Amino acid sequence: MLPVESPAIPAAPVPDDAALPQYMREFEKAAAYLGPGQIALLRRAWAVGAAAHAGQTRKSGEPYITHPVAVAQVLAEQRLDVETLLAAILHDTIEDTPLTREAIASEFGETVAELVDGVTKLDKLQFRDRQEATAESFRKMLLAMSRDLRVILIKLADRLHNMRTLGAQSAEARTRIARETLEIYAPIAQRLGMNLVKAELQDLGFRALHPWRHAVIEKRIRSQPLLRRELMAKIEATLAQKLAKEKLEHRIHSRVKSPWSVYTKMRTENKSFAQVMDVFGFRIILDRVANCYHALGVAHATYKPLDARFRDFIAIPKANGYQSLHTVLFGPDGSPVEVQLRTAEMDLVAEKGIAAHWSYKDGAEGPNSAQSRAYNWITGLLEAQTAAGSPLEFLENVKVDLFPDEVYLFSPKGDILALPRNSTALDFAYAVHTDVGNQAVAARVDGKLVPLRTAPSNGQRVEIITARSSVPKPQWLEFVVTGKARTAIRQQLKLIGHEDAVQLGHRMLDRALETLASSVERVPEAHLQAYLGENRYPRLEALLADIALGNRMPGQVALALAGEPGLELPRKGGAIPALAHDRIMITGTERGVISFGNCCLPVPGDEVMGFHTSGRGVVVHRLDCPNIVDYRKSPERWVAVGWDRKVEGDFAAALRIEVDNRPGALARVAAAIAEAESNIDRVEYLERDINVAVLRFGIEVRDRRHIANVIRRVRRLQVVLGVQRI
Repeated sequence: MLPVESPAIPAAPVPDDAALPQYMREFEKAAAYLGPGQIALLRRAWAVGAAAHAGQTRKSGEPYITHPVAVAQVLAEQRLDVETLLAAILHDTIEDTPLTREAIASEFGETVAELVDGVTKLDKLQFRDRQEATAESFRKMLLAMSRDLRVILIKLADRLHNMRTLGAQSAEARTRIARETLEIYAPIAQRLGMNLVKAELQDLGFRALHPWRHAVIEKRIRSQPLLRRELMAKIEATLAQKLAKEKLEHRIHSRVKSPWSVYTKMRTENKSFAQVMDVFGFRIILDRVANCYHALGVAHATYKPLDARFRDFIAIPKANGYQSLHTVLFGPDGSPVEVQLRTAEMDLVAEKGIAAHWSYKDGAEGPNSAQSRAYNWITGLLEAQTAAGSPLEFLENVKVDLFPDEVYLFSPKGDILALPRNSTALDFAYAVHTDVGNQAVAARVDGKLVPLRTAPSNGQRVEIITARSSVPKPQWLEFVVTGKARTAIRQQLKLIGHEDAVQLGHRMLDRALETLASSVERVPEAHLQAYLGENRYPRLEALLADIALGNRMPGQVALALAGEPGLELPRKGGAIPALAHDRIMITGTERGVISFGNCCLPVPGDEVMGFHTSGRGVVVHRLDCPNIVDYRKSPERWVAVGWDRKVEGDFAAALRIEVDNRPGALARVAAAIAEAESNIDRVEYLERDINVAVLRFGIEVRDRRHIANVIRRVRRLQVVLGVQRI
């Protein structure tokens, strides 16, 4: 078969001014910052795109080419370079027309073709919501962004124009696209510092999703009372007068809240419309950084500042490159006045984010530039993607990173790390390095020793204390915030848990095979491989781990391995009970495969038995546990277990303590437990009247002797009427 040649781009002449439609004239007006030769190149791209899309229309009935030109106009208003505008005009051609990547590369250059190809791949992504979006789709977006950030700029502009023309879609499509915009694209624009695009996407998404709510709030914002307008003018005039006296060149803008920001604040902070709107906002633009701080002093001298509401994002920029001074003042009538102070360059970056890199070259390549920070964020997400155990886990991490509400912490060397709000010292440890997090045991915050679950405040100095013997604990997942920490902990726990599961599974299968005069090593290789193949295990370790986790019964596996391949296994019973004299010894170091029943809370020294539970491995119970009666119904799941001579770690236990109901009784009991070197996990009242209180203390002990010592110390107290182990 002869190879099919890619259709070449026809050598059509560049259209003159008279032949230009109105939408192209508006686009060229927005792109007037480009040179004549570049404008001619854009016209050529339009002619090629119009020919390729000939006969195609949008749902509104307009020629399809009007959409890519409108996307290019959005980018021209951001003053993007000519390659980005060319790619925007041609961004739908590869997927929807006969035009090929090779033809675009030969006519407009490899860079334009790469951008068009990247956007084409993104167009195939379908996000229903954050939970349902596949990690593979998001990975493609990240990879395209990591090669050239202009790909996501084109995609965001494409989404913005689609939202502006959403009325032509069906009601169901409007809802789906609006939700997708609010949940995926607006947060990405925010994370990249593109506040103008983000704000419009949020407003259009809100209008499409909740048209009635949007209309009501928008009407209320526009019909502000005369008194409020007069007060805003008075505050603005006062600030302008004071700044002029200090001979500070400035521009002042009053900031009007958008319907979306009002709506989200009303919902998240449970405030009324009047409470949300009772805040005046002003932005002061100055010529130099030094004058920003000078103007801040002027503002604080004019109106009293609200304590603890000052933020310096100039010295410590946000993760998306945003820089500004934020303060809140008491207005003339007591209303809060929010003031932002920044330079013209900072204002440009705040509004356009990474797009400012192409339109404002001075200083845009520094370490704090929005573009370098965006690349660092994307690189971090790609690293997390490779370590994530599942698509949902990866997307869970991305959700955290899409919200740039941050706390800024200092390392002992003075380095600044930006973390999501409410991050803990352990999150900080993993932000420094994965090995630091894995070996963390405690932290010092401003020199004070604190637990790893402590959440440091903005600007505090954090030092992590490590130990080589320390390993991640499952409880850490309950309080870490960042996706990097969560992924690293899970990965390490899986590694440790898998190794322990393989070892325990080997021991359990060996015990079962011994009753058949065999062992794992003596099973014929052909039998073993046949069994693994039939049950879709890639290797023996996977089978052993499954046995330890209770997903396969060791007795049934032993019967299959010691007999002929394909042996019919018994449906019920038929399992080989573990030998009583050959028990599995518990050392306390097993993780994930041996757990302890919450119903009886066994500790070293108790007479115990194990119950093989699907998905949980071996669950250890005391022989006097009230649930033993139920477990007797499944004797094939019993596992003979015992305590090793040397057991490590602390074990949960519970005490029922009756005390005189008088002040200080609880404190005296707690002190006695602490003196016995036992930690108190939780305390709750079981009963309480005027004279007597019955409390349940959850404590941690090493063994039966330790808990007996705790009970003796508590019994000696005069306020204690009785103690018993639960």
